[in-house]
Amino acid sequence: MTQPPQSFYGPPPQPSYGPPPVAPPSVGWQLERVDAVGGTGFGLAQLRVVPITSGLAIGSLVAGIGAILVSTLALCFGAVGAGEGWGVWVGGAFTLLSVLAGGGAVAAGMIALRQIRRSGQPGRVRFTGRGVGIAGISCGAAGAGIGLVGLLLGLVLQMS
Repeated sequence: MTQPPQSFYGPPPQPSYGPPPVAPPSVGWQLERVDAVGGTGFGLAQLRVVPITSGLAIGSLVAGIGAILVSTLALCFGAVGAGEGWGVWVGGAFTLLSVLAGGGAVAAGMIALRQIRRSGQPGRVRFTGRGVGIAGISCGAAGAGIGLVGLLLGLVLQMS
């Protein structure tokens, strides 16, 4: 006597003839409204897109903070090494790096602000992070300025 093999997955599903269950939307999408399609049992779901923080704004802030850190090195090496003559060269190299990072932070911050201002039309992703972009612009400009002041300080100390 052989018995039929038993399924480990439970009994087979019974067909249902009602509308299918609505799955909850994913984390990034929220259901805004459902419009019925006339003459059918279907509906059109319209989702609301959750705003996203601009990646350019975050990158601008990171580059601006990096510019401030590198400009601090330019200031320190320019002042410490001015007596031996190598301070201006090392400070100049760090100043160049801080000006490049600061300029990149300002440019990325300006592009991020434009991206945030233009976003939000119907059917498009809405970006946020205006304050982060402004902070990136400020940090980038401050980093480039501190780097240039550090180079000038090193030059003045070496000349005296």
